[in-house]
Amino acid sequence: MIRLLLRVLGHDHARPVRRTVALMTTTAVAEGLSYALLVPVLGALLGNTPRDAWPWLGAFGAAVAVYAVLRYVSDLSGFRAGTTLLRGTYHRLGDHLARLPVGWFGAGRVGEVAVLAGHGVLRAMSVIAHLLGPFTSACVAPLTIVAVMLAFDWRLGLAALVAAPLVAVVQAWTARSTAAADAERAERDHEAADRVIEYLQAQPVLRAGGRTAERFGLLDDSLRDVERASRRTVRSALPGVVGLAFAVQAAFTAVLALGSHLALGGDVGAAELLAILVLAARCADPLLSLSDLGGKLRAARFELARLDAVLRAEPLPEPRDPVRPAHHGLELHAVTFRHGDRTVLDGVTLSVPPGQRLAVVGPSGAGKSTLLHLLARFYDVDAGAVRVGGVDVRDIDPEVLMSRIAFVFQHVYLFDGTIEENVRLGRADASDAEVRAAAVAARLDEVVERLPAGWATHVGEGGALLSGGERQRVSIARALLKDAPIVLLDEVTSALDPVNEAAVHDGVARLMAGRTVVMVAHRMRTVRRTDRVVFLDAGRVVEEGAPDDLLRRGGRYAEFEAISVAEGSDRA
Repeated sequence: MIRLLLRVLGHDHARPVRRTVALMTTTAVAEGLSYALLVPVLGALLGNTPRDAWPWLGAFGAAVAVYAVLRYVSDLSGFRAGTTLLRGTYHRLGDHLARLPVGWFGAGRVGEVAVLAGHGVLRAMSVIAHLLGPFTSACVAPLTIVAVMLAFDWRLGLAALVAAPLVAVVQAWTARSTAAADAERAERDHEAADRVIEYLQAQPVLRAGGRTAERFGLLDDSLRDVERASRRTVRSALPGVVGLAFAVQAAFTAVLALGSHLALGGDVGAAELLAILVLAARCADPLLSLSDLGGKLRAARFELARLDAVLRAEPLPEPRDPVRPAHHGLELHAVTFRHGDRTVLDGVTLSVPPGQRLAVVGPSGAGKSTLLHLLARFYDVDAGAVRVGGVDVRDIDPEVLMSRIAFVFQHVYLFDGTIEENVRLGRADASDAEVRAAAVAARLDEVVERLPAGWATHVGEGGALLSGGERQRVSIARALLKDAPIVLLDEVTSALDPVNEAAVHDGVARLMAGRTVVMVAHRMRTVRRTDRVVFLDAGRVVEEGAPDDLLRRGGRYAEFEAISVAEGSDRA
């Protein structure tokens, strides 16, 4: 458990954990030794001269005071270490996620990471602040007391020591028997959370179709699965709780029976026997608490294992000796890229000289967006090479590469802040005049003027308080402010109303001016502004050339444009 915790935290945070563990262990030993002083105290009180107990009572009081101070210091150390490591873990998790390839964030992975970054990290880090101290005390204090009993009478000490292997076996057996149930419960919890989010997000569609009862049935079934998984978890843990109680009570009974036999034989006095039984009772209480602590530790360990799995995911390798691109041209040479068992791009070769504009068109699923992602090195290719400025993107420092590329996505995500804050993400040190100029170029100023709070308007989580066209204008303004020499556009005008589409087209025209551009497009108005067109189908280049030349050939691109024009006429 501690090794897993240290691996998750990393080497930089290992020292405070080791220091806290050492302090908690010392505190548990002090607790056990303070109880050990009950033997001479009770021996003196029940003996012929009760006044002889005063020195032992003073020693007992001093030991309890030392233990109280150590307990305060160790608990405080645990809380401080927990809060510090919690912040450090969030930073480490965030930094690691930022280095992982975009392909790692699959359909179910985002929700998993969201849950993990929420209560998962909190539960994992609660080990240090809330569980490590009680668990150490429950393990070390009884062993210290048993050591004292061995020193007082080896026979009674051995009788008490029998509980140690029994407790260890019961705990190990309980952990194995509940592992599957715990994993199933966690899986059912995630499924139920997904169902709740799905049910809430789909309310407009469900109500329009009169299907709310049916969909709620799916959510209800998921919640029943959680209930059944919880019952199985309790049933699997119950034998361990009973077994632990039986082992502890059996050991206490053995000490009581052996002590009574020795007392009747005159080998130990009544006062000494009473003191030993008090110590044995003090061993029993923390041992019985192990069942509750064990369940909490298993839950925390499960979260730690999930966190460790995320942190051990391999990021994209960084070059040891990075090379700076010589220009702003782009090239794909015999690129093959696979996603799972599917080949998305198959031997694609194309080039975009500096300052030229390339449009990538083709049917859905042809690999158009993937091509843009490879240029930005969101993934690494399986074969071939992607070059920027004549240099393989794998040999370019990631920060240098990103500084040269502005990306405008089809689905724009805005952070829950003001419009100005979201535009400034393009370049944080930009002046107010530069921000305003970028907004004017993207026609975002028209949006700002009609909003009551102007630039201080909050856009909501994901930009939910703005329309799709308004979010796209923010994205273009952000790209204009970045002023990168390479621009990648991914169907930025799809699903926009005519007014926003015209505004976005104007912004895109300004964004493309004088830059190397690769755009995924399906509107012919956008495609005709480019120098060359590449038609992708099934991950391969089917046609390539100037738009007018491809039209004269009457091939796949000509068919594609005819369909696009017909759809535009229908919309009109």
